[in-house]
Order: sequence, then C-alpha cells, then structure tokens
Amino acid sequence: MTPQAVLEHYDRGLPWPADRPLPIAANVDAAYQQALALRALRIARGERPVGYKIGFTNRTIWPRYEVYAPIWGTVWHTTLTRISSSGSSSAAELSLDKLCQPRLEPEIVFGMAATPPQGATLEELFRCIAWLAPGFEIVQSHLPGWKFSAADTVADGALHARLLVGNETSVGRFATSAQALDELLGRTRVRLYRGDALVEEGKGVNVLDGPLHALHHFNQELQRCPGAPALMPGDVVTTGTWTDAWPLEPGQSWRAEFDAPFDSLGIALR
Repeated sequence: MTPQAVLEHYDRGLPWPADRPLPIAANVDAAYQQALALRALRIARGERPVGYKIGFTNRTIWPRYEVYAPIWGTVWHTTLTRISSSGSSSAAELSLDKLCQPRLEPEIVFGMAATPPQGATLEELFRCIAWLAPGFEIVQSHLPGWKFSAADTVADGALHARLLVGNETSVGRFATSAQALDELLGRTRVRLYRGDALVEEGKGVNVLDGPLHALHHFNQELQRCPGAPALMPGDVVTTGTWTDAWPLEPGQSWRAEFDAPFDSLGIALR
C-alpha cells in the first residue's frame, strides 16, 4: 500500500484490506522510508510532530508478537494529551473512536531539553533530558489479530495511536547522573489495574535494561536513518511498555501505579 492509502485507513480506523500488496515494504529500512513519506503527508495537511514513540523495547513480549527488535515512529500534536494533575495522580478520559484494535501500554516518557550530539553516550544523553513522566501509550494495529511483520509495524505508524502524559518531573529530582538514573529506572516497578483488578506488574529493566537505554538505542537509530529528523528541544519520547499491551474497550478504566517518585496515572475510556 502507498503512504496515502495507509493514512486513509488510519483516519477511518479501518483494517488494511486483506488483499493488500505483500510485503508492504521489502524490509525494515524500506519501511522507515515509507513512514517518513507518511510523516510528510501528515505535516502537509497541518499536523505537527511533537516527538517519538519507541516500540518493542520490552524483550519479554518479543516472542508473543514475533518482532525481535525495537522500532520507532512519530508522535503528533493531534495524538498527544498532557493530563492535568490532582495531588500525586493524573487522570483523563479518552475516546476509542476510529482506533483499530487499540491496546494500552504503561510507559515512562522523557521530555528533551536539547538535541543530543552525534553518537551521544548515556551521560551526554542524560544531560539533554528535561523531565520524566508516567505515560499511557494507546497503540493500534490495522492488521487482523495483531499479526504482522516488523516492517508492517514501522509502515503502520509504529502502531502509535495516542499518547497520554502524566505529571512531568524535572530529571534533577530523580538523579544527577546517567548511572544513577539508569539504576533507579531499572528497579522501578509498575502495577497495572483494570478497574480494581490487578492485571499485570512490570519493571523498568524490561525495556532494553531500562528506559534510559531505550532512549539511547532510539537516538542511535534515529541518527543513522536516512532522512530522519534529529531529536529537538521540547520533543517527547515514550520508551516502550513495561507490561504486555492490553486490549481496550469503551467503558473500561485503567490505572498505572509506578513506584515513587513517579505519580500514578488513570484513564477512563469511552
């Protein structure tokens, strides 16, 4: 399918046609070029890139989806919601209208203060971070049953549908060095609830040994991708789910309780 056809299915919330040309891209590198063409179409119609999502950083779920390496895609001003806070928790409502097989992922989101240098080390990357926040990424698949190739996921907007970002906390409250932040995030845990029922627990080390490592991997991949824009000050980057991706239905409520100093995050679906 062409980038324009992919965009039309995204807008309408419809699965890709069963008779679509296969493969959609010859390989993952070709799929990124299709994704950049899709990005250009969205910019041309007035959408504004505000950051990136990193997917498939959680090695524990690679065999489940048969995708064995991280991917990345664009987050848009039309897909990003910053949630107002109340005390130590944040909550929001979200419509699932025109989303295709949506699922929820609890993640940690970084806000960038500066563009990382070429080949940035972990410490150099740490100095480019402004804040951290709990987040929910709502992902979607336009292929039936969440069965796809890695190239399909890249061409399909990296499966990104929505990003909800909770309370943003200055990186200095967490740590004063990359090593300290890495160790903190690696041991941090999250408990994911549907209603009052605990459905899964996860930990930061699941995502490429920690969210800072996921950000580092992504920055390297972004810098080596032909035609890809650099990370910019103000960009948000969500670093991958700490649990499995859980199917969503209208009427549900979900809550993620991260260890301190992160706040909890809630969402009600309609």
